[in-house]
Amino acid sequence: MVDPPKESTAAETQRSYDRVAAAYTERIFSELLYKPFDRELLDRLAAIAGPVGPVCDLGCGPGQVARYLRDRGIEAMGLDLSPEMVKQARRLSPDIPFQHGTMLALPVEDESMGGIAAFYSIIHVSRPELPVVFEEMWRVIRPGGAVLLAFHVGDEVRHQDEWFDQPVSLDFRFFESAEIERLMEGAGFRIRVSLQRDAYPDVEAQTRRGYILAVKPEAG
Repeated sequence: MVDPPKESTAAETQRSYDRVAAAYTERIFSELLYKPFDRELLDRLAAIAGPVGPVCDLGCGPGQVARYLRDRGIEAMGLDLSPEMVKQARRLSPDIPFQHGTMLALPVEDESMGGIAAFYSIIHVSRPELPVVFEEMWRVIRPGGAVLLAFHVGDEVRHQDEWFDQPVSLDFRFFESAEIERLMEGAGFRIRVSLQRDAYPDVEAQTRRGYILAVKPEAG
């Protein structure tokens, strides 16, 4: 499906998340307590990526994924487009480094990370930009490391003008698993796990969820 003519720019996305940061944090930070499927996959990521190097919570929001990984002994960090979200993450987890940045040009050195957890962060990236995102992930991950993605399954784009009682301009893009697998393999990753689940009632938006765990092969 082609994206609609009206797209949320990076600046609009940043401003929108800045506006809702406090309310979003209150709603989202404890969500993993109610998502055993997500926790299981994060444990798989930790087992693969943790021994290789630090793991980045990419599009971290208030940092609940980084917090989960750190509490399991993984060296974790976080990065988000929204400075206000970074402030929330630092407030809640002062023992974890968080910084402002974009996944289109990660402020991270080549092959310096053991892994990336990107939970619902690619949903604000336009389809033409997705290959850049996966190339950046490939660049910063060490051989033997891994990426875990979570996203909404489908081919639609939902635009939102209001969220948490604040004016926003956000496009939420849905992706088919096969599309993301193809793009990740094009960047060089090997798909280890590709799964889907229905939404948890009363916990999250009622959309089908996709997860892909992919590894960067070691040389040879």
